[in-house]
Amino acid sequence: MDISDKDSECMRVITGISRGRKLVTPPGDDVRPTTDSVKESVFSIIQFSVEGRTFLDAFAGSGQMGIEALSRGAAKAVFLDNGRQSLAAVRKNLDATGLSDKAVVVNTDTVEYLRKTTQRFDIAFLDPPYKTGVIQRALEYIPSVMNKGGIIICEHPADEELSEDIGEFRLKKSYKYGKIKISVYSHKEVQGI
Repeated sequence: MDISDKDSECMRVITGISRGRKLVTPPGDDVRPTTDSVKESVFSIIQFSVEGRTFLDAFAGSGQMGIEALSRGAAKAVFLDNGRQSLAAVRKNLDATGLSDKAVVVNTDTVEYLRKTTQRFDIAFLDPPYKTGVIQRALEYIPSVMNKGGIIICEHPADEELSEDIGEFRLKKSYKYGKIKISVYSHKEVQGI
């Protein structure tokens, strides 16, 4: 299980206390890292909501989204994945950025974790394997782990439509970036994002 730096030249922390630090990705084609342009767009959307918050990086892969949140001032990030190589990459990236003390890395099936946990989150980022039905299953449970003022962000194929309402959360806006889409949900009683 070798986690190499071969892909790290193109993946870095964008801003914050770990700005510019290189991140590694797990080897193989199982992990599809969020591009820097999409990552930058996501954090532009939530820029005023990150500091001091608890961030969930579901289907974490390399952990770059949770690490970016921590670098930008999130109080804590929880990283969920069930791939050994992904978990090794997350841990290596947390060590490289000096953010391990604010992180919890969980080896788990994300949907099962969401179904059972009592932990609550302010921001959740979901980027599961595409076109497997996993995102729909995760969306069934994600509202129950969110704080009322929370934000749920989903990365998914542009041609895949997600529900307008998930529990007490409503789709507020979708952004298209080529073949992918970012869908942003917030609580029905919360105006804006």
